[in-house]
Amino acid sequence: MSDKTRGGQFLVKETKCEDIFTPEDFSEEQLMMRDSVKEFVDKELWAHKDRFEKKDYAYTESSMRKAGELGLLGVAVPEEYGGLGMGFVSTMLVCDYISGATGSFSTAFGAHTGIGTMPITLYGTEEQKKKYVPKLASGEWFGAYCLTEPGAGSDANSGKTKAVLSEDGTHYSITGQKMWISNAGFCSVFIVFARIGDDKNITGFIVENDPSNGISMNEEEHKLGIRASSTRQVFFNDTKVPVENMLSERGNGFKIAMNALNVGRIKLAAACLDAQRRVTSNAVKYANERIQFNTAISSFGAIRSKLAEMATNAYAGESASYRAAKDIEDRIVAREAEGTSHQEAELKGVEEYAIECSILKVAVSEDVQACADEGIQIFGGMGFSEDTPMESAWRDARIARIYEGTNEINRMLSVGMLIKKAMKGHVDLLGPAMKVSEELMGIPSFDTPDFSELFAEEKGIIANLKKVFLMVAGSAVQKYGPDLDAHQQLLMAASDILIEIYMAESTILRTEKLAKNQGEDKVQEQIAMAKLYLYKAVDIVNSRGKEGIISFAEGDEQRMMLMGLKRFTKYTNNPNVVALREVITSKLVAENEYCF
Repeated sequence: MSDKTRGGQFLVKETKCEDIFTPEDFSEEQLMMRDSVKEFVDKELWAHKDRFEKKDYAYTESSMRKAGELGLLGVAVPEEYGGLGMGFVSTMLVCDYISGATGSFSTAFGAHTGIGTMPITLYGTEEQKKKYVPKLASGEWFGAYCLTEPGAGSDANSGKTKAVLSEDGTHYSITGQKMWISNAGFCSVFIVFARIGDDKNITGFIVENDPSNGISMNEEEHKLGIRASSTRQVFFNDTKVPVENMLSERGNGFKIAMNALNVGRIKLAAACLDAQRRVTSNAVKYANERIQFNTAISSFGAIRSKLAEMATNAYAGESASYRAAKDIEDRIVAREAEGTSHQEAELKGVEEYAIECSILKVAVSEDVQACADEGIQIFGGMGFSEDTPMESAWRDARIARIYEGTNEINRMLSVGMLIKKAMKGHVDLLGPAMKVSEELMGIPSFDTPDFSELFAEEKGIIANLKKVFLMVAGSAVQKYGPDLDAHQQLLMAASDILIEIYMAESTILRTEKLAKNQGEDKVQEQIAMAKLYLYKAVDIVNSRGKEGIISFAEGDEQRMMLMGLKRFTKYTNNPNVVALREVITSKLVAENEYCF
């Protein structure tokens, strides 16, 4: 396995732009797939957006059936079980473009293809896969996932649902209550997590939805957004499940749940991308048409600033999401080439990049909310009305920061997993952290570096932001050791630094690759977005770094680290932020849509 394939190593290694995958690298086949998904979405979903807002659950279900007929529910399913067996990047692409019109459909799609089908594909026996997966891939059956309980939310392993083995050893009886179950209203099969005896960990089961077998449900939940996605409480009362329907082995449920969520997280990031493109395009069109003071509002600086930021975050989200997706795909392919089964290869491939999956989930879900919020603002009073698509986009975006592990949990996970990887020797954090502390003691160089090459200064800054993370996280680990988990506010600050490094670096590398392939003059707007994103990232790193340092260090150590922070977040040549935004918005306004 080549060294380049480790997750989390972006922090301690320089990545070359040639080594990352970007949306400009999609194959002909992938572009055709994207276009057919867009056609489906425009015709079946966007054109009937009002039906989703009016809680037309039946329409969500029939749209899912149509997606099944087109093969879209089986993109990630291997061919031998009736799927299209596409690579990880292609499955991301479908998830991205199918999710932009309405959160109701994208939730149904994500819950079915991800956490509803995938646990069987990845953990099922041959018999289980043959029995269930083809029906799920075709949309004949729909899947749901029962993990959360009234007392077990973020602490998923604390569920009280019980599974008791029958005296004759043929089946388990499952009893308990599950809540927030997506697709519950129309699903045929549940993945249910329950505890056997006093086991430390929960166990997964495949349970067919048969009301005569002790399965009942509450009415549909009334929700802020994703209104036409079916969400119900599900009750199991002595529900009999044959022993052969246990998923993987006893006590493996928590692991299954966590790994399903890793895939869910990066797919959730993808599911927030096209929503940003659509919201941005709608905002640009409206700003070009809306006349105030005898001028289109798209010519006002206050509006132009918003449009530039919306487009920049969408571009950064794409850059980082597809970079990670291809890293995962390469890892899967490499493992299969070594003779590992598809199941194991996919599991290990995603698990390797769990840090990146958590980073993306947080960053992109927060960007889509900000994007929809500014979309409402650009529309003004009309944005607040149900007659325009902005308020539903804003409501639908809100859930993305909660499900698949809250953003707070994912922030702490990203840093926690990185430190675990360092302890295992998978990522060398200690060496680079020691170098940073030596550098802090040394005399800084006062030479002016050569910044003539595109992004030379920006890449230097990224390298310095990595030093900030190593300095803050390194000192925190030294100080608190294994008790670091108890210092959540510090972990949150460190994770924001980590997130900005990955997002900003991905954006710069994508743009550098683009400039090398197409010529700098052809991609001025993308260059402006990469520089604008980095400028904002430096600000965040500076503020979060300072908060961390002054909260856990004192005296000389604090002074030394604050000096380091200042040194590591300094530009030699500050960018002209207003000019950067102007470059970006001029292109958006001229094209009348998000066009990158």
